[in-house]
Amino acid sequence: MTRGIDFSVIAPSAYLDSFVAQDPARVHHVAAHQVLSDEAYRSFFAREAERGAEIIVDNGVFDLGRSLPAADLVAAGRAVGAREVILPDVMRDGPATLRASEHAAREIQDLAGDAFRLCAVLHAADDEEWLRTYDELVTSGYAGAIALPASRCPERIGQLCRTRWAATRYLEDRGLVDDRIVYRLLGLGFTGHLELIEQRDHEWIASVDGAAPVILGTMGIALLPDGPYDKPSTPRIEKLGPIPTDRFALIRQNIDVVRQAAGSSVRIAEVRR
Repeated sequence: MTRGIDFSVIAPSAYLDSFVAQDPARVHHVAAHQVLSDEAYRSFFAREAERGAEIIVDNGVFDLGRSLPAADLVAAGRAVGAREVILPDVMRDGPATLRASEHAAREIQDLAGDAFRLCAVLHAADDEEWLRTYDELVTSGYAGAIALPASRCPERIGQLCRTRWAATRYLEDRGLVDDRIVYRLLGLGFTGHLELIEQRDHEWIASVDGAAPVILGTMGIALLPDGPYDKPSTPRIEKLGPIPTDRFALIRQNIDVVRQAAGSSVRIAEVRR
């Protein structure tokens, strides 16, 4: 029996208690820029850390188009009791990601010593670059975790640098999984929660995060346990706006569907008074 993959729900700050709180508290992927700018957001995840959750501070590149400086990542990590920081990355560019990650790793370690596990994101333009980048990250000495971005290009199915299920199968089949490294998935890709049904066979994958259950539920779209998964064009989570209370049940149902696909027994915690 597999351990399952922890699923971290991404939701607007106003709805953290409704959708994001975990029972038991396990793993949260947290946006560094929101930690620094939103007191309610910061307080919520600090409480989750006190309850035993592993807090992972993301660098901001997906939301902002750029990574926050190392000093800001350290400040955000300390503010919420984080155990891990995701290093700066450059989309689809392995060499640039390596340079940015190594530079930030030195700065973070200078500022905070070994207070945080450092997570590098595996980007590449093609499969040859993907393999080189993976090897350099595993042997880097600073990366205690590696994150694999979501698959976005169904027409390139089977390509390691574009198709995440192919990448994880490749690593396992060739004995390239390093037991000193924590492996994470970043976001839900073009097959959504259905990918996790296969990924949970890899017991070395620790976590995945995603906003799709909340966004689609707000739009009135249900995630089906056995698919199909056909996501229309959706707003970014920060543009979602107020969520009608009559959509809460559907959103929670969608979250349950993703957790079932991931093999996770975590539930949404009851609102704390």
